[in-house]
Amino acid sequence: MSDFTDLIARAVSPSMSRAERDHVYGVIRQAVVRLQEREALAPDEPRVALQRHLVEETIRDVEADIARFLALEQMEKAAAAQAAENAPR
Repeated sequence: MSDFTDLIARAVSPSMSRAERDHVYGVIRQAVVRLQEREALAPDEPRVALQRHLVEETIRDVEADIARFLALEQMEKAAAAQAAENAPR
């Protein structure tokens, strides 16, 4: 599953808006559905539910990584601003 996570992580970036990332996630979800249809999996097949769950879990993990990255970026900017403010003149 880590290859799949890497694939999704490469498809989005923290610089993208939330709407842009949601669009990418929608494309990923559609691709998974098409693959399931190509494999002729019945909608009530347990593998279908598992695959969809893994996709959603992976998207959630990538979003958590992006949120963590953005938070750290904001903290670094705030620390730099504070250091500049407290620097001797």
